[in-house]
Amino acid sequence: METYSFLRELADSWALLVMFAVFIGIALWAFRPGSRAVHEDTANIPFRHDDKPAPDLGAPAEH
Repeated sequence: METYSFLRELADSWALLVMFAVFIGIALWAFRPGSRAVHEDTANIPFRHDDKPAPDLGAPAEH
């Protein structure tokens, strides 16, 4: 069997199954029951220090 034919047959059959299994695994890992708090904390990173406005780095310094 040619190398190309063998690799093509392998990609058509087993590689698709492996990629699907990896996708399902990642989806299950992302939506696991204990991950909600972690995802909410990560999503709120931009709003953690929202008590004062961010400094304007382009403006001249006031004295």
